[in-house]
Amino acid sequence: MKMKKALMVSAGMLACAAPLFADEGGFNMVDTAWVMVAGFLVFFMNTGFAFVETGFTRAKNTVNVLAKNFIVFALAAISFWALGYGFMFGNGNGFIGLSSFLVNEKAGAPVTNIPVFAFFFFQLVFASAGCSIISGAVAERIKFLAFIIFGTLMVMFIYPVVGHWIWGGGFLSKLGFHDFAGSTVVHSVGGWCALAGVLLLGPRIGKYRADGSPKAIPGHSIPLATLGGFILWLGWFGFNPGSELAMDANVPRIALTTALASCTGTVAAMAISWIIGGKPDLSMIINGCLAGLVAVTAPCAAVTPLGANIIGLVAGTLVVFSVYFFDKMRLDDPVGALSVHLVNGIWGTMAVGLFAAPGYVADVTGLFYGGGLKQLGTQLVGIGATGLFTAPAALLIWGIIKATCGIRVSREEEIGGLDIGEMGMEGYSSFQIFTTET
Repeated sequence: MKMKKALMVSAGMLACAAPLFADEGGFNMVDTAWVMVAGFLVFFMNTGFAFVETGFTRAKNTVNVLAKNFIVFALAAISFWALGYGFMFGNGNGFIGLSSFLVNEKAGAPVTNIPVFAFFFFQLVFASAGCSIISGAVAERIKFLAFIIFGTLMVMFIYPVVGHWIWGGGFLSKLGFHDFAGSTVVHSVGGWCALAGVLLLGPRIGKYRADGSPKAIPGHSIPLATLGGFILWLGWFGFNPGSELAMDANVPRIALTTALASCTGTVAAMAISWIIGGKPDLSMIINGCLAGLVAVTAPCAAVTPLGANIIGLVAGTLVVFSVYFFDKMRLDDPVGALSVHLVNGIWGTMAVGLFAAPGYVADVTGLFYGGGLKQLGTQLVGIGATGLFTAPAALLIWGIIKATCGIRVSREEEIGGLDIGEMGMEGYSSFQIFTTET
């Protein structure tokens, strides 16, 4: 009787509190509050990207790097509001959305528990993150104007098309492709765009010796890069759990799988770099953490804690060998963005087809849990389609920019530093910065 009475009291309290959780539009305000807070965390990741890139590059380019990472959200917001959101989430066909441009209260959204503006804001900060990935890979030699133009067009056209395929009801979503929080939509797309830019830009002056062997160009502030890594790590707990778009019982599990993959990625990268170089490399440790986070972004809602540990372990290993591979191929990536975001975006997307456990996400079960090759095959189709569209589209846009306004600064500006040549101010004006080039 006491238990029955307690249950009745609890039910009565919930009934009385129900109006607190919904407004007159029928939206769940707890869900809305959580999605907004998660979006704020993802927005703060812009700071993380800025600090990681600044720390891993030279002092003479500090202002240029910070300016790119500051302006990217403004560019993303305007272009995504005007066209990108409509291409991504508007009603259309299996390839592209064709409505909901110039987002307002009447814009469509795939969820009904939160207001459309909350959903828009959360998607906007993701679009901005995808654009930030490019900045690090092309750092220390790209024209500021070229980055602005490409970033705007990327968020306006390239990113939304792939996003529509996967999150907007397009053909990949109908095939059963699963990318919970964006290993492909955000990270692989950003990685493919970055690779195209690196190919057309060429390496920094002095990066490779006459025999083709790479020469280390150390960044100027490992403390700043470490702070940026911590900020990105924090932001990811909005990135992945926030993608549930509700505050429910799945959120803590998603946060746990996110944490575990990032930790095993960190440890794996430390161990591999220690074995190869004889000492643990902090830059690799930071990128190992980020690699684990990128890799678990697609499968975080579909895997067990054990699966997340394995995914992160592989990611931390991949990122180290990938950095060496891109250097061997003379693809100059100052911050390791290609290794973190492209390589591990692909790995994380594949991992869904291997480690997705039954019962978490409807109709998504990986090979190692008795699902056979079906889900893995679907994931590979999505990876291939994304690469086949994004890389040529990015090359085309970069090529047009190169042929018109140019994409690379002059030799004199690169040697002297983009802060003076491009921005007209120094990041550390009270210090004398000496540089040597070979």
